[in-house]
Parts: sequence; structure tokens; C-alpha cells
Amino acid sequence: MRLDRLLGQHPTWGRQRIRSLLVRGCIQVDNKTVKDGTTDISPFHTITIDGQLFRQGKQPIYLMLHKPEGILSATSDPVHKTVMDLLPDTITDGLHIGGRLDKASTGLLLLTNDGQWSGRLTRPERIKPKVYKVQTGKAIHPDTQKRFAEGIYFPFEDLTTRPVKLEQLSEREARLTLYEGRYHQIKRMFGRFRNPVIGLHRESMGDITLDASLAPGDYRILTPEEVASV
Repeated sequence: MRLDRLLGQHPTWGRQRIRSLLVRGCIQVDNKTVKDGTTDISPFHTITIDGQLFRQGKQPIYLMLHKPEGILSATSDPVHKTVMDLLPDTITDGLHIGGRLDKASTGLLLLTNDGQWSGRLTRPERIKPKVYKVQTGKAIHPDTQKRFAEGIYFPFEDLTTRPVKLEQLSEREARLTLYEGRYHQIKRMFGRFRNPVIGLHRESMGDITLDASLAPGDYRILTPEEVASV
């Protein structure tokens, strides 16, 4: 929100009072004087006026969670357990998920209360690799690697997937690198070979890799370097 519009929420201040405060340099955002009313203000900015607190900024939170199987990637659900149930109540307020996983899938899940940050993380035009380890019900067909690299056509959306890198690890296991996230994309791609996916584990998103020390259900705060990588 623009600074002048935020200040306009004060019950008694009009535009003239707000302009006067700005021109006289009475307003500080995170301890820096701001005179431009069009300055964008996020929920994390602290605003003071003549040294008096007007609004305390929220503390940004960035977490990685090792999602276990059988847990919903959702903030709430009336029936099923969600990833929020794995976190302390003291930090869940305002959290949302950046890049969901299916209930049966496991691995890296990122949670934050910073909408701009999660927007950068999941925006389609920001091409960031996502790496998954996949287990299949049948032996992986020899043509799979080539077909995935060419892209698979999805008639329902009338589109062809971006090239997917497949590294075969064993007869029924592979590591995939994707640059998009279509609905059930991996399962549908293997479905072209009539090969069911029986295990799907996300290892990384962009430059953020699941911490090997985290057991399923555990979480930790992202490092400043991990936050800045998005």
C-alpha cells in the first residue's frame, strides 16, 4: 500500500495533514525519513511519526519444512491434518505455502508470511528449476528420457510442457528437473507410458535444497542467503 493511503486510514487525519507531515519530514519508515507519499509500504515496515510509533511492522518469517506423506499442503482443513499442524501455534498466523505438494508427496515445502517473496518463488515467468525424486510402479520405458526432454503435450490445457531432464537412478527410480509446475504434471507425464508414480519427493526449489538433517515433519528457518536467492 502507498504510504499516504496507509496514513489516510487514521480516523481524523485528512489529506492536508498528511501532506504537511510528509513535507516537514515528520514520518520515518524503518528509522528513515520519507517525504514521498507514493512510497510502497509492506506489512513489515515500521512507521513512526515525530518519534511516536504509528504502526509496528510484522516480523517476516521464511521456513522450510520436510513434508511427510499423508499431510495436506493447506493452511486449514476441517477433516485432514495439514502442514500447519506440524508448526507451533506461535508462528502460524499469516503463514501461507509457496509451491504446494500433493497429499501423498513428500519433501521440501516453503512457508512464509511474505506474499511478495512467495510470488517471486512461484511466478511462472521466473524460471527456477525444481528437482524431484520419483519412484514408479513399473520399469521406466527407454523412450521416457527423450520424450520428457522434448515435452509432453497436454490436450486439456492445449500446451506442451517445457523440457524436463530425467536422470535414471534405477529401473524404477529417477530424478527429474522441471521448470514449471502443471497440475499433477509428473504423474500425467509418466501416465503417457502407463507407468504409475508411487513415490514423489521434492528435493529442491531454485537454489533452496531440503536440509538433509530435517526428519519428516521437522522444519527450520531459512538462512539469509536462502531468502535472498528467490
